[in-house]
Amino acid sequence: MRASDTVLINQALLDHFFPPKYSRPPKGRLTRDPSAYPLPTNEIKHPLSKSSPSSDPGPSGIPYSVWKNIHSINSGILVELLSPLVTFGYNPLLQKNANGVVLDKPGKTSYVSPASFRIIVRLKTVSKKLEQIMAV
Repeated sequence: MRASDTVLINQALLDHFFPPKYSRPPKGRLTRDPSAYPLPTNEIKHPLSKSSPSSDPGPSGIPYSVWKNIHSINSGILVELLSPLVTFGYNPLLQKNANGVVLDKPGKTSYVSPASFRIIVRLKTVSKKLEQIMAV
């Protein structure tokens, strides 16, 4: 899609980077994943150790250094916080809130197409770690 004025460019970027959401599943009870096992401390420690303390903390404002300190002081806190989410295979919608920043790609001759831009998404740090843990 090509756009010529700022309003059309804005709408084109929104349509390109944020396609329509699928409808939410019906509300109901969460069911325990039978293949889920208790979350060991090292499965939290490993992803945290790979996290840079200078990474953007996202909308929550809580940097990785805070989560690392919490885990080093009392590793049970993050285990207790994240275990139920892993057990039920659920990442709350509240944790999935993000801020996006649209940047123009350097060297483009024209900025009338969404392909001339890139987006940086700022997710909450704890949400990123939860998704890494669940992927493992």
